[in-house]
Amino acid sequence: MQMPMSQEAGEFSCLVCGCGSVGFLILERLRRENISCTCLDNDPSRVKELRAQNYETFCIDIANEEKLSELGLFDVVFFVTDDHEANRAGVIWAQKALPSAQIIARANDPINKTELAEAGADSVIYPQEVVANATYSSLEQLRSQGNGSKLMQILEQWTGSLGIVLHTNPDPDGISCGFALATLAHMANPNLTVRLLYDGAIGYQENRALVNLLDLKLERLKTHILAQCTYIALVDSGGPGINNGLSRDTHVDIIIDHHNEKNITPNAAFIDIRPKYGACASILTEYIKALNITPNSELATALLYGIKTDTKDFHRNLSPNDLMNAAFLLEYTDADLLDKIILPQYSHEIMDILGNAIINRKTKSGYLFSNVGYVRNRDALPQAADLLLSLEGITTSIVYGITDEAIIMSGRNRDVRLNLGAVMSETFGGIGDAGGHVTMAAASIPLSIFSLVRDKEVLLELVIEPLLQNLYRQIGLLEDNTEY
Repeated sequence: MQMPMSQEAGEFSCLVCGCGSVGFLILERLRRENISCTCLDNDPSRVKELRAQNYETFCIDIANEEKLSELGLFDVVFFVTDDHEANRAGVIWAQKALPSAQIIARANDPINKTELAEAGADSVIYPQEVVANATYSSLEQLRSQGNGSKLMQILEQWTGSLGIVLHTNPDPDGISCGFALATLAHMANPNLTVRLLYDGAIGYQENRALVNLLDLKLERLKTHILAQCTYIALVDSGGPGINNGLSRDTHVDIIIDHHNEKNITPNAAFIDIRPKYGACASILTEYIKALNITPNSELATALLYGIKTDTKDFHRNLSPNDLMNAAFLLEYTDADLLDKIILPQYSHEIMDILGNAIINRKTKSGYLFSNVGYVRNRDALPQAADLLLSLEGITTSIVYGITDEAIIMSGRNRDVRLNLGAVMSETFGGIGDAGGHVTMAAASIPLSIFSLVRDKEVLLELVIEPLLQNLYRQIGLLEDNTEY
């Protein structure tokens, strides 16, 4: 039997041991990639079939270490027979005989998977797990295709005006989703008027840069404007009145969100809520992909920035879908435009609030609280909370202040034992809007019952302490009767 020669310098080569159904599919894929490949099988008839298809094939038992050693050197070795012990023995041999090779082995069950890894396999393939993951990925793809097609069909049938309502203080995720939904609406129905609406302030410098550079027309949410809208859509929000200027009884026709909200509108014509996604922009991106739409550079840049910011540079609440969607958008993104959005100038007010947050901070057992006083730009609070969370020894930061209308609070958390969103909701949900994720949360407590008090900062001092005592108790900083 003539054995293969060792590969020449610079040539990449593979050895596939076991050429059944799994091994043969590997061989076919390697051939398509023009990768040099040698295969082994202990079934003479199988070896004959493979040779007839011009595969370099040898009839060798994996247990025959002497024959295996005569094959030469390989960059990657696959052990993919349906015999676990044979695969395990092959892995042990390859560890000794081919120390520089990457070893990939096939497991028949989770226990085999662990044993092969312990034997020295660099990667273990468990086909049933691969099939399950591929099935779920296909399900997600079909869901996006179905939802994208359904959304376009609904938009095609509408006449009049569509109002897309963003957050009270729009963030890049919500802004990009509004931009994307408006784009889809124009494509589905050029005669449908689309308006982007919000009721708060565009506070972050990056957010203002995003709106200005993309030349987006965002309108204040007014009663008369809302009355002119035939249909209402919510993006990055689970229902009317949840971080938006709509009243709770407003009928909403479209809801697209990634928060785990319970108070959604059940009779909306279209609802797509995916709490496992790190950004709502991921959902809109999947519609674009499923509908085979090529996004222009402005839309791609906005959506990529939306995913980037809502996952905190791909470090928070991240799902594989977010990464895949970001990779898709990257091809169409305008890098210069993205740089201009990311690197805007900070206002004096933002710097003052950040300074107050640092000066007024109080810490205990890894928790940090800071009162920044009267706030005009409420979006400075999450920036301050992000900044303070980076302090050494801090696991949770909560920054609070007061506006003309509410006591507002923003929190950031990296303690996996604490669900900050649930704590905020439990503590403040009964007297205002509160909630969020494990790692980030916010609360807004209206001042309507204190409307006659003129000194807002004195009011904050009077009101916030009892509220914080309840919060301290919820997160375990004090016993029921212990003062902080």
